[in-house]
Amino acid sequence: MKKSISGRRKFLASSVAGLGALSLERASPVEQNSQPKKLKVVCVGAHPGDPEFGCGGTMARYSDAGHDVYFLYVTRGEASDPSKTHDQMAALRTKEAEVACVLLKSKPLFVGQIDGDTSLNKSSVRSFQKLLLAQSPDVVFTQWPVDGHQDHQVAGMLTLNAWTSVKRRFHLYFYEVNTGSETMAFTPTDYVDITAVRERKKQALMAHKTQDPENTYNDFFAPLETFRGLEAGVKAAEAFVYFKPDMRSDTIGL
Repeated sequence: MKKSISGRRKFLASSVAGLGALSLERASPVEQNSQPKKLKVVCVGAHPGDPEFGCGGTMARYSDAGHDVYFLYVTRGEASDPSKTHDQMAALRTKEAEVACVLLKSKPLFVGQIDGDTSLNKSSVRSFQKLLLAQSPDVVFTQWPVDGHQDHQVAGMLTLNAWTSVKRRFHLYFYEVNTGSETMAFTPTDYVDITAVRERKKQALMAHKTQDPENTYNDFFAPLETFRGLEAGVKAAEAFVYFKPDMRSDTIGL
């Protein structure tokens, strides 16, 4: 028996206006003729560059469709170069983030935690929620918290806490970064075709000059985009885990 389209898929189809969202069980693009309302989309990342590398293509598709897109950085990447002071690196990486956001037609926001020393406690949860919820987001993307980097873990869990605090008011998706070396146990539920914006995403990544973007892209993200594209049946894709209250698999019938 053919399964009916889920509420999640209906939301995705109506919200992204033909971004090319795909799933393994329904391998066809979202219809191009839907007329969605204007959305507020927030993409959370631990450091400048994380959201761009993980789902810059999807954010480009959202902004191209006329939606408001915000990149919410938990830190400014202060500790990424031990030869420079935190203030020096924060200034450099903030500028890189601003350039990348211009290319992706998004707006940068900064939480103010410190790179390499992020925290998940009552105070940090409260300040993060205040900034995130001030944007009144309809959909939020954040880092998958099963990750080898503590800052990535914290970014994901801060977002999850915010989602539960407002009784799942916004749709929540997780994205991957450096799968295999950092992101772990990531099994996508949704894909977005980024073929048409792949080059612009790459340009945004190249704005992060302090992060060896050419090698980082060639070694990690170009192969990942191609691999996720193969899974979804397109040339290049980004993959996501849609988080919902009931995560039970429909295929387990023991």
